[in-house]
Amino acid sequence: MKQNLSFHLHVLTARLDRAADRLLRAGHGISYNRFLALTLVGELGASTQRTLADYLGVTEPSVSRMTAVLAADGLLDVQSDPAGGHRRRLSLTDEGKRLVASVQREFEGRMAALVEHSGVPYDEYARHTERLLAALESLERKGSA
Repeated sequence: MKQNLSFHLHVLTARLDRAADRLLRAGHGISYNRFLALTLVGELGASTQRTLADYLGVTEPSVSRMTAVLAADGLLDVQSDPAGGHRRRLSLTDEGKRLVASVQREFEGRMAALVEHSGVPYDEYARHTERLLAALESLERKGSA
């Protein structure tokens, strides 16, 4: 049997991202990219637009437009950096925190059902995924990835 894990991981990730986008747009009126931005701000704490752009792999002007929309929707608080300059500090509003927590619970339930349907033990799959992420982070720190 020919193994092509890199391709299969790419296809799986792309399909999961598209499915997440459809679910979020239909159920919450937000795109998956914007939800990811909110999640990253919540995970990183008070962050900057530059940091968010790096994590999302997009330009700072793109993040600036996205954060403006999220702020207008009442999900994100955007403040000038107290240190000055053009940097903006980001934090979730209470509504943003509620949305992220609600969607994360919903996604976790759907992911658990999908993994269960595949016949792969959920706990085992979660452990292996965490190990892969840790290995990737380690290689990135070393500059090998």
